[in-house]
Amino acid sequence: MVKILHFADAHIDMSNYGQHDPISGLPMRVMDFLKSLDTIVDTAIAEKVDLVIFAGDTYKDRSPAPTFQREWGRRMMRLSRACIPVLLVPGNHDISPSLGRAHALQEYETLDPDYIHVVSRPELYKPEQLNDVQAQVIAIPWITRHNVKAMMQDQSDDDIDPNMQIEQALADWLEETIADLDDDLPTILTAHASVFGAKFGYEQNIKIGKDLVLPPGFVKRPEFDYVALGHIHRHQDLNEGRQPPVVYAGSIERVDFGELNEDKGFIIAELSKGHTSYIFHKLDIRQFIDRTIAIDENFMVTERIISALPAPDELKDAIVRLTVHYPREFETLIDEAQIRNYAKDAFEFYLVKVPSSMARSRLPDGQETSSLSPLELLDLYWKQDHKKAEEREELAKLAEEIISQVHGGESA
Repeated sequence: MVKILHFADAHIDMSNYGQHDPISGLPMRVMDFLKSLDTIVDTAIAEKVDLVIFAGDTYKDRSPAPTFQREWGRRMMRLSRACIPVLLVPGNHDISPSLGRAHALQEYETLDPDYIHVVSRPELYKPEQLNDVQAQVIAIPWITRHNVKAMMQDQSDDDIDPNMQIEQALADWLEETIADLDDDLPTILTAHASVFGAKFGYEQNIKIGKDLVLPPGFVKRPEFDYVALGHIHRHQDLNEGRQPPVVYAGSIERVDFGELNEDKGFIIAELSKGHTSYIFHKLDIRQFIDRTIAIDENFMVTERIISALPAPDELKDAIVRLTVHYPREFETLIDEAQIRNYAKDAFEFYLVKVPSSMARSRLPDGQETSSLSPLELLDLYWKQDHKKAEEREELAKLAEEIISQVHGGESA
């Protein structure tokens, strides 16, 4: 039997809420992520696991600050000093799309510390490559087009859908790799990828049309004894109750209110040839609270808004968002200072005011909507909705891509 710990989507430098810790100098939200990472490392050591698999996305982007690299490195070296092999699978946030650029985990490959192994390309790891762990691991990092071209023996056909090329190249490589497996050893597939049928979380907010989505048959194969996935932040088993377990560990902390109701944690799995059992270990993470209230009468307005929030002891140390819908003429009846004082013990409090009788956007004299392109109309709407310039730019790129696909490759 082989015992593994599987986790993914650490994103340890997410600092979108809260202040800096005056002692360490680190953003307090980063300390939340590091607290979860410490629990994972402590558990791996206490449970004496045979192998730790990290299925990708160490940071929020591929250019982390040295401070965050230091904090990640400290935790990885604790595992190395405990003689626990670690397999690091770079994710899409770790890898540059440019050919030849180093990924965010490259230093471990360069320095080659004991017990730490970095997956820079699709590869089969056998016991002799994993410090004699009695298992074999098929490891696939986030796939880019230049990854696939390096795998393909023939020149790629530019007329074929790139995602189809990638899927076919991966399928061919997987068949060849499976043929090289040792039938007596348990087999793990690990990948940072989307699989068809998975329930998406926050992480997929701007990636429509960009992800390669693997078919279920790619991962639900009898040759595998456990499939350790990363990339989707919601924990789930895509083959629940059957063998092999096909498991997204999920992220180690909530990234945003989009992950409000998701448990976060990691997996400890025990596998032998033909059978695997596992336990999802929940992490103790910071609470998110999201409340909405609509005000339609002009009496006790502030008191009614406050009543939408939980008791102050429940708000303590939580990240809280309160959205208030109200007629614009009630604006002067809202005592924002009183509301904020009620939530003063929250880690972070956001009061989102949404007045209802908002002025309509006006076009310049002599101009009509029929004279504007779909993207110009969308930009007008986003300006009315008070989107920031960088948000409008990101949304415009996504809209242009969708419109182009609908019109057969022609831009709007």
